[in-house]
Formats: sequence, C-alpha cells, structure tokens
Amino acid sequence: MNVSRIAAASAVAAASMLLFCGAASAHVGVQPQGEAAKGGYAVVNVKVPNERDNASTVRVEINMPAEHPLSSVMPQAVPGWKVKVDKSELDKPLEVHGKQITEAVTKVTWTADGTKIGPGEFQQFPLSLGRLPEDADQLVFKAIQTYDNKEVVRWIEEPKEGGEEPESPAPVLKLSAAADDHHGATATGAKDDANAAGHEDEAASRAASGDGSDSTARILGAVGILVGAAGVVFGVLAGRRRSA
Repeated sequence: MNVSRIAAASAVAAASMLLFCGAASAHVGVQPQGEAAKGGYAVVNVKVPNERDNASTVRVEINMPAEHPLSSVMPQAVPGWKVKVDKSELDKPLEVHGKQITEAVTKVTWTADGTKIGPGEFQQFPLSLGRLPEDADQLVFKAIQTYDNKEVVRWIEEPKEGGEEPESPAPVLKLSAAADDHHGATATGAKDDANAAGHEDEAASRAASGDGSDSTARILGAVGILVGAAGVVFGVLAGRRRSA
C-alpha cells in the first residue's frame, strides 16, 4: 500500500514538473534557419505558440533591436496573415556595401486575416535579416502577442547571462562567428543552389544535344544500309539480263 502511494505521488510530481517546464518554455522565440553569422545575412523564424486554452492569437508584433539597426528586414508572406513593416530615420546612418542607409525597419506586425493561432497550436513567421552586426553575440527582439479576448502579453524582458529566465523573456537570436564571405549560411546556400541549377541545365542541354546527334547518326546509317542493299540487288539483276 505504501509502495502504491509513493508511486502515485511520484507520478503526480513528474506530471507537474512536465507541465511547469512546458509552460516555462512556451514563449515567443526567434530561431535561425541554418546559421546566423556575424556580419552576414540570415533567415529566421519568429515562432509564436498559443498559451491560452480559451483564446486564439490574432496579432504578433516584433520590434527590431534599436542598438543594432538592420538595413534589410524582409518578411515572407504567410497565408491568412497581413504584414506591416514600419521604418524610421536613423540617428547615425549605416554604411552597407559602400552606400549610406539613413532609415531602418523598427517593427514588423502580423495581423490575422482569415486565420488565427488556436489553443495548442503555434505559427512561424519567416524574416530575412541583414546585415547582422559584427560586434554583438546576440540580438534581442521584443515581442507583443495579442489574443482575440483582448489580452496582451509582452515578451520584453531581456534575459541576463547566468541569471534565471524571466517570466516573459524577449526572443533572443544567437549570432555565430563571422563567415569568410560575410554573406551567412543562407546566402551561400542560395548561391550554391543557383550554381547547381546552372550545372544541371548545362548537363541537360548537353544530354539533349548528344541524344539528337545519336539519333541523326542512326538514321543516316540505316539509310546507307538500304542504299547499299538496293545497289547489290540491282547489280545481280543486271548480270542475269546480260547472260540471257
């Protein structure tokens, strides 16, 4: 009987711990697709889970890091959501590829347009970011999540290194060491894909040309054989007539 009670208590404690861990980790986050290298470009997913059982998420706002302005921020279209990109003038212009950038994106907002993030669901919103700073190890993106019952959750508390995770932590993007080409994994991968596609097209063209040449050669060979056979038959018939 005591063993049963101990086992039941252990099960309840384990379940409670799992629920607590799940609740603590279910917050808005920013996850790179591949690598986010310093000085380069990257594609990231803004992952938004729905934490409520009786409400759905209808609006997501992501604020760009003010201390490290990004010259390029491009959202990818997400079905069922409208997106708005806000820009503002920079106090200090950025120099990117020899050009002066005087304004930068400060905020990206997605609003439900025919769909929502329901209970027990999550949605990802892709963003292309660049140029990433070379003098930072991470970027903090403060987020605001709005539910259809008018509740607003502010994910704006910056995590402190070595400290406990805040109750409403802001999404953090970790930056890796600078790439040699300063274009990041995404741009490099796109370049490699383009080169591979070019090689495939070239190989296909060569193959098509080779197939055409082989077909032509076969046809000419067949015609030559027929002409030769006709000549032999004609010669035989001519010889018989002379003998007669």
